[in-house]
Formats: sequence, C-alpha cells, structure tokens
Amino acid sequence: MTGAIGTLGGATAGKWKGFTPIQYLVCLKGILLREWLRYLSQKERFVSSLVRPLLWLFIFAAGFRQVLGVSIIPPYETYVLYEVYITPGLCGMILLFSGMQSSLSMVYDREMGNMRILLVSPFPRWYLLVSKLLAGVAVSLLQVYAFLAIAWFWDVKAPIAGYFIILPALFFSGLMLGALGMLLSSLVKQLENFAGIMNFVIFPMYFASSALYPLWRVQEASPLLHKICLLNPFTYAVELIRFAFYARIEWTSLAVVLAVTLALLGGAILAYNPARGLTVRKQEMGASQ
Repeated sequence: MTGAIGTLGGATAGKWKGFTPIQYLVCLKGILLREWLRYLSQKERFVSSLVRPLLWLFIFAAGFRQVLGVSIIPPYETYVLYEVYITPGLCGMILLFSGMQSSLSMVYDREMGNMRILLVSPFPRWYLLVSKLLAGVAVSLLQVYAFLAIAWFWDVKAPIAGYFIILPALFFSGLMLGALGMLLSSLVKQLENFAGIMNFVIFPMYFASSALYPLWRVQEASPLLHKICLLNPFTYAVELIRFAFYARIEWTSLAVVLAVTLALLGGAILAYNPARGLTVRKQEMGASQ
C-alpha cells in the first residue's frame, strides 16, 4: 500500500504545474471548510479552549497579583496589573494548545485513512500541508479573539489599534506552533503516543518562557532557567504578541518566529515525504527479518 501511494504521488507530482491559481484556491477552500466544519461539530473544543486561559486569568492572576508585581518594562509605559501582563502569554497558550490539537487530528486522520486520501491528491505535498496548517491557524485565531473579548470585560484592555496589529503576530505565532505540532505528528505513529508527547512539549514550552513572569525576574532567580527561556521559541512568540497588543513591533521576536516557522515547516514537509515513508518501512521489514 505504501509503495502504491508513493508511486501515485510520484506519478502526479509532475502535473501540479498545470494547475491554475483558481484551482489552488479551490483546494485551499476545501481544506479550510473541512477544518471549520469539524470545529463547529466539536463545540466542547471551543469551550475547552477558553476555559483553560480564563481560569488562569480569573483565578491564578488574582491570587498572584500582590505577589508578582511587574515593573515598568517595554511595551508597558506604566505599572500594570498581573492579569494584564499574562494576557499575551495566555493568547500564546491558546495558539499552542490549538496547534497541538490540530496535529492530533492529523494523527487520527492518518490512522483512519483520511490523511492518505488527502496526501495522494495531485496537488503538491507542501501545498496540502501548508493549507492544513493555515486551516488550523484560522480556527485558533477565532479562539484568541473570543478570549480577548472576554478579557476586555475583565478590564484587560489595549489600544484599539492593538486589536488589529496583533492579528499578524497571532498569525505568525500560530504558524510556528502549528508547524511544530505538524512535525511531531509526522514522527509519532500512534494516537496514544502523541497525546502523551503533547504534555512533554506544551508545559515545558509554556512555563520556561516569559508568559507568566518577566525574564528579568527569571534571571534573578535562576540564570540557567533564564538561558533556557531565551532558547525557547515560545518566548519570542509571546513577546511578539505582547508588543503587537500595544501597537508595537518587536523585530527580534518577529525574526526568530519566522525563522523557526520555516525550519519546522520544512522539517514537517520532508517528514511527510512518501519516499521517506517507503524507506522507513523497508528498513523496518529488513530489521524484522
């Protein structure tokens, strides 16, 4: 079966150049529509995506407001409440969980055979994966803006321009985190294993970042942890969102997010290469003999 898929993929790979831009858009529309319909049919997914950050905002932030004070650091021009500080990190949390959830569905589709149907399409493999990634990011953006709307009533507000400028920051951060999940989904063969790996990725990335506390406080407490935070790409996604929320651009964070996105997406595209899958299968068969 894998050989047949590889043959079909190779036979159709040379035809993709004949597609028109309209046909590419129709393909993208179909993948986006499928992802939206799946999301709308899973209302508990929308609720759970909001419950998690709202609990941190309403309970955790209220409890630590007096303990973890935040000094005047960019992009803030005055002292801010702790719930205001962690809001960009909670937006990143939504994107992180959404990216992993979307990749979890890819593992499920692969086990059920739906992914096989998608990947033997005559469209180029990279285009199909990028379209799947864009569909997942589109869903996560809706979740983030729903969270920001609720946070607005909790007196977590930003300049009006920030709600528009934050969109590209959320988009690029969502691409990076979704590409990470896609790469992991290509390396994990079973659904049960991927669910466990998610916990080993999500929580270290979230806690070893600037999502919950400023990096200068981390450096005071542990220089080693501070270095780990600086190596964590999620830190730069959070800072990109934080500055954009106040209508400012953090160029270093933007550069890191784009570079990591390209690296992760390139790795995922290579990992989903049918020739690679056939080679691995042959090696496994040889080892079993």
